[in-house]
Amino acid sequence: MSSESFDLTREESDVGGFGDRLARYVFFSCALVTVLTTLAIIVVLVNGAIDFFAEVSLVEYFTSTEWDAINETSFGIWPLIWGTMLITVGSAVVALPVGTLTAIYLSEYADPRVRRTVKPILEILAGVPTIVYGFFALSFITPILQTLFPGTGTFNAAAGAIVVGIMIIPMVSSLSEDAMSSVPDSLRNAAYGLGATKFEVSTQVVLPASLSGVLAAYILAISRAIGETMAVTLAAGMLPQITTNPLAEIQTMTAYMVQVGTGDIAVGTVGYQSLFAVGLTLFVMTLSMNIFSEWVRARYREEYQ
Repeated sequence: MSSESFDLTREESDVGGFGDRLARYVFFSCALVTVLTTLAIIVVLVNGAIDFFAEVSLVEYFTSTEWDAINETSFGIWPLIWGTMLITVGSAVVALPVGTLTAIYLSEYADPRVRRTVKPILEILAGVPTIVYGFFALSFITPILQTLFPGTGTFNAAAGAIVVGIMIIPMVSSLSEDAMSSVPDSLRNAAYGLGATKFEVSTQVVLPASLSGVLAAYILAISRAIGETMAVTLAAGMLPQITTNPLAEIQTMTAYMVQVGTGDIAVGTVGYQSLFAVGLTLFVMTLSMNIFSEWVRARYREEYQ
């Protein structure tokens, strides 16, 4: 090899090495931004919550069953947690069965052309703005409930739960279908060889084999329901109370945060600082759900050779 060719090769190597280093720094910077953003959110929530708990005791916050932070008279978080859980459980009752059955159909029964058409439509449904779902609940779901159950108010937990359930169906069905489609065909063929029917293969082979992915989809969808804001703000109302009546008005943690953020509460007051305490509580709840989701995925993951 001539010296000229060697110098050219070395220059190309230096340029390639510089490009690799530049790409590494760019990728690292992007990853660092996400980490720093998360840390900044935590710091803001914790600092605001510390100011709040300097005025309100943890005992009152976690034991009282009345919440009226706007007027600064009572600071029991349980009515907001109850409203959030009522919406979450109700939406899970709607979304989990429908989403799972949809996933089974797409994975095991649907023609490939149908699958290529239906799945993108479901994913488009997931991209509809949540405020649109809220108006849909007010203008369509609530009138139906008022017809079926006279006396139902404009704002009620049932409408909020139903519309949030509709919102998270695409997440459940899409993620579950991906998990089911990843199950090797050898398991299906073995079951068919033993005389199993299509339904038996779907429910007794494919579904158990994809259990880790399906459960992870459930938990992520429930986490999405816990953090939903605008749909439940419009549909469920802003009355913090502990009630077992799904047709009654309630208030979720996110709806309260919207109320404070768009209200006339003075910055620095206890009512305003309660925004950070509620936000921190919601953050801990959703973080716990995500950690649990990862544990379930790791615990029940099936390895196929």
